[in-house]
Amino acid sequence: MGKPKKRTSPRRTGTRRSHLVLKLARKVNGSSPVKVFTTTKESSKPVAKAKPTTEKISA
Repeated sequence: MGKPKKRTSPRRTGTRRSHLVLKLARKVNGSSPVKVFTTTKESSKPVAKAKPTTEKISA
C-alpha cells in the first residue's frame, strides 16, 4: 500500500491524512453503534486471562 500523503504545510502536527482519518474514526466510534478501525491497540478485542488449573496430578 502507499504511504499516507502530506497536506500543504510539511512541519505541522496532524497534517498527514492518516491523522485526519484517525480523528474522524474516533469521532464516529463515540456516537455510532458500528465501530470503525482506528489503531491496533484501540480496536483489538480484550485479551481473556487464562484460568489457573488446580487439578492434582496423580502419579
